[in-house]
Amino acid sequence: MKKIAVVGLGIIGGSICGALTSAGYLVDGFNRSDEAVEYALKKGYIHARAERLDEYDVVFIAIPPTATIGLLQNGKFKDGALVADICGVKSAVETAVYEQERNYRYVGLHPMAGKETSGITSATPKLFKNANLIITRSEKTSEDAVTEIKKYVEIMGFGKIIECSAQEHDRKIALTSQLAHLVSNAYVKSEQVRHCDGFTGGSFQDMTRIAGVDEKMWTELYMYNQPYIVRELNGLIENLTVYRDAIANGDEKCLSDALKTGRLIRETIKRGND
Repeated sequence: MKKIAVVGLGIIGGSICGALTSAGYLVDGFNRSDEAVEYALKKGYIHARAERLDEYDVVFIAIPPTATIGLLQNGKFKDGALVADICGVKSAVETAVYEQERNYRYVGLHPMAGKETSGITSATPKLFKNANLIITRSEKTSEDAVTEIKKYVEIMGFGKIIECSAQEHDRKIALTSQLAHLVSNAYVKSEQVRHCDGFTGGSFQDMTRIAGVDEKMWTELYMYNQPYIVRELNGLIENLTVYRDAIANGDEKCLSDALKTGRLIRETIKRGND
């Protein structure tokens, strides 16, 4: 049986360990903090602490972008090893990998799963059950590496698996994930937000649920995906300006038209997902 290592025992890395271990694989884990390793050992998510990555056949990297790029560029891996990262940006990572010949086979992954909480204590072997997964690939991606990685992700329980280029991933994720987190984080900065007890319902909960980002990691994600997230922010600001100006000017028709357009787009999206 192939030896598997997971670098980074947060909610995603810990859940990868738990899912693969539950399926009978021998999984070791590495994390900067001893507490996360000890917790993973206690929960039975990992067999042992990973010491030398060049002893493993498969390595999952579940750490922030800058650290991921550094490891992929300078880490020592076993010849022919399958190495996959789970970063929320892909173009910068892929560029760093393919800037020179590597002795490992690289595949980019992005699990569309998580919780409002983070860290190893939030990990669970069932986190990925029926979740979406993105696999990024280019003309340099090894076909046998993609085939092999699919075996592992299917065991983890992922539902829909999408394959696309790193550029398409970054363009879409700027809208579906990164912009949404920015909007939520900005929304809670209203001077009223701390004095709304008894006034909140589902809308407030939906808008504030993902405001609590890890600012260090998400700053990295935004900076690595700067062109796409700036484009989405500009589009959002432009659309919000239409609503603001219509309300400020008492222009009921303009406001109604803008709201109707949004409603019809939402209905189209809903029909496509049904």
